[in-house]
Amino acid sequence: MKTRTAVFLSAILAFLTMAVVVSAVSVSSAGDAPPVTSRSFEFTYTVTVPALPATSAPLRVWIPLPDHDAYQKISDLRIEASVAHTVEQHAEHGNEFAVFVVNTQQATAPFDIVLSFHATRYEHRVPLATNTSLGATASGKTAPAGAPESQLMLAHWLQPDRLVPTNGVIAQLAQENTAGATDTLDKARKIYEYVVSTMRYDKTGEGWGHGDAVWACTAKRGNCTDFHSLFIGMMRASGIPARFEIGFPLPADKTAGDIPGYHCWAEFYVEGIGWIPVDASEAWKHPDKHEYFFGAHDVNRIQFTTGRDLRLDATQKGDPLNYFIYPYAELDGKPFDKLQSHFAFRDVPAAPPASAHAQAIGND
Repeated sequence: MKTRTAVFLSAILAFLTMAVVVSAVSVSSAGDAPPVTSRSFEFTYTVTVPALPATSAPLRVWIPLPDHDAYQKISDLRIEASVAHTVEQHAEHGNEFAVFVVNTQQATAPFDIVLSFHATRYEHRVPLATNTSLGATASGKTAPAGAPESQLMLAHWLQPDRLVPTNGVIAQLAQENTAGATDTLDKARKIYEYVVSTMRYDKTGEGWGHGDAVWACTAKRGNCTDFHSLFIGMMRASGIPARFEIGFPLPADKTAGDIPGYHCWAEFYVEGIGWIPVDASEAWKHPDKHEYFFGAHDVNRIQFTTGRDLRLDATQKGDPLNYFIYPYAELDGKPFDKLQSHFAFRDVPAAPPASAHAQAIGND
């Protein structure tokens, strides 16, 4: 009797074990997101201010500060300089920046302003291919779509920028390339395919780098700014809110080094899903990641600011900034271009496990 009971219990246990395995495989095959990936690093942003003439008016300097959200955690931020500063926030877009007012007595010789901080960047991926009614949290797991964006902000992200119109040739291209689209996400995909297949990443000659959408669609080349200006213009012309984000790239094959320049990308909004990441220029440079970059931003980046045509504060006398990633300065109310900048990073040990990060987000 004991033997029969033992055999029976063993059979039940084996059945339950198999059921658990089959269930796990089924969940995985149903589209569970992979474990979160992250990258932790120290970042240094150095600005060298030159000596000022003894009769000079005070020099005002604005320096962007890194963004902080569910996909990018910033800590130990330090600003070292011989001149005091204040930290302000852009009312419209939420961008933060440090402001320095330098008088001639403080700049009898060149000096450095050093911004340094620790950052952990998490992959931002929305699993569009598996379930478009779900968003993605920074834990890498699918979750209900985030809180809806306000109608006021959505309306803002439909407006043209100075170099990103939503009429004329941009509107015509949008209409032609979204013909037959079945929904908002389908329209966005068609625009993405047009930009990646038509543009060429090429920084030769002149004209590139300004984020001029009309120039980009005519020249059919440029850098990340040009790719995403065309993408954003066509999206807005199609009635889809889209926004511009800018920061710096981190080399995937290096753990430390200098960073020669900025990188920018985009996000667009779909009701019921939320903001969806796109990186059209990286998709062009890495054809093997063409699918990935429609719905994802990898960890090899650091974001600073959002938006174009930025007027930083009431004291800024020059034109609104086309975008804000490098330091901006004014002397006697006029743009001052004598600052020098240097950017560098160094990887540090990995961040806490994804589960701990997900818990932290839940407590935000």
